[in-house]
Amino acid sequence: MAVVTAALITLGLLASPAQAAPTGIPSKSTAQTYLNALTVAAEANASTYDRDLFPHWITISGTCNTRETVLKRDGTNVVVSSACAATSGSWYSPYDGATWTAASDLDIDHVVPLAEAWRSGASAWTTSKRQSFANDLTRPQLIAVTDNVNQSKSDQDPSTWQPSVTSYRCTYAKMWIAVKYYWSLNLQSAEKTALQTMLNTCSS
Repeated sequence: MAVVTAALITLGLLASPAQAAPTGIPSKSTAQTYLNALTVAAEANASTYDRDLFPHWITISGTCNTRETVLKRDGTNVVVSSACAATSGSWYSPYDGATWTAASDLDIDHVVPLAEAWRSGASAWTTSKRQSFANDLTRPQLIAVTDNVNQSKSDQDPSTWQPSVTSYRCTYAKMWIAVKYYWSLNLQSAEKTALQTMLNTCSS
């Protein structure tokens, strides 16, 4: 049986365990280098933020938009309709450790929230660049998580919000740092301190 199972896994006929898997998460040492290079500066332009200045979700492929693409990537045994809406599947939310079987129970979290990005430099970007940021599938910026957890997080940075699953905080810090580094966003002193504390929990 073990041989058969191994063969099926090799052929891709058995699904792997459900887990969110954004791309581009750096190693601890790379994340540390990025964190050291980021500019510490006060937030600015908070009063002029508007979510509509970050157009999303956009079409990624065929009928699939960004949200639907992340749901397919992060879930197990995901079945979609002809319109690319997830009709069944299983999703594990690493922030809180919950597993869901209805796509409606999930939000796609912007790891670095749009409002946080705006206050940290994105207010100077073009709308086109903000659209790219809001739909970034290359960096670890988008992840499927429990909807009310995402709503509780809102636009907070790691100095005031961290995943309740403490073992995921290392990964969360590396994701946050990678996104801010790639997009050349500033961070605040308390945010940097929190990220460093989280990064210190990483083994690699």
